[in-house]
Amino acid sequence: MVPDLKTVETIVEVITREVLQAYTEEGRGQLPSDERLCKIECGAGLCVQTCFDKVGKVVSAGAERISSTMGVIPADINLAHMIDHTLLKPDVTPDKIAQLCIEARKYNFASVCINPSNVKLCSDLLRGSSVKVCSVIGFPFGATLTEIKVHETQLVIQLGASEIDMVINIGALKGGDSKLVAQDISAVVATAHKAGAIVKVILETTMLTDEEKVIVCLLAKEAGADFVKTSTGFGGGGATVHDVALMRSVIGPSMGVKAAGGIHTREDAENMIKAGATRIGASAGIKIVQGDDQTSTEAAPVAAKVY
Repeated sequence: MVPDLKTVETIVEVITREVLQAYTEEGRGQLPSDERLCKIECGAGLCVQTCFDKVGKVVSAGAERISSTMGVIPADINLAHMIDHTLLKPDVTPDKIAQLCIEARKYNFASVCINPSNVKLCSDLLRGSSVKVCSVIGFPFGATLTEIKVHETQLVIQLGASEIDMVINIGALKGGDSKLVAQDISAVVATAHKAGAIVKVILETTMLTDEEKVIVCLLAKEAGADFVKTSTGFGGGGATVHDVALMRSVIGPSMGVKAAGGIHTREDAENMIKAGATRIGASAGIKIVQGDDQTSTEAAPVAAKVY
């Protein structure tokens, strides 16, 4: 029996990864002179090599072009359990945060996603429920120092957050400094994982080329991040089916993809899931799960498409 195209692509990807891993270990992968260990992650036509010193710190990172590979799109699951019920506007008051938590409990959303100053309140209000508390780090521009992001991560976890959505250093990525981007992600991931929290790495896709999206997805994967995420919602645009599908193809089935920014309807959410998203970030969570015009904490979309 002749295998179908999808099966062939999967086999090619597995072989490619095995060959590259062997190449890394035998050649560039281990450099006895300075005790570095280098690893390679590949996808969507690019390979990223990230080198670590003996204590696990990133010492270099870079990308090179290869032949394209394919990812695996996950099966659909319960929609409400895939939604991070979100409220990140700067003028949010405690009563709005309380309402967000009430809605999250009622509909059993995956989490509430809020700014660091609201973590303690959400943690108190959601105690005893299955709803997680997610907080954003380096938000919304990603331009803070790595040390600040690490400290911010530590503080929100102490206050009750168990999910961390961090913004990459966008300027460093666009300037070609993959090493800084890799160090930034790795430091936050190590800090969060040490405390049992998961990390979603925000790309801000509207500001990146497809090649830059591939590079940062591979860096996030190598750093051990749990998800890659499209957008902050404050970057002049939001999630697209193209970007979600690209991110899924790069990271394969082992990580999550969070689509966020401009998702206001059930159809929007379902399209993102079909493209490979396993989590949806939205302020219109109730409207999405009900599939009608009823609104939640956010009465209407705003110009900045705050998710």
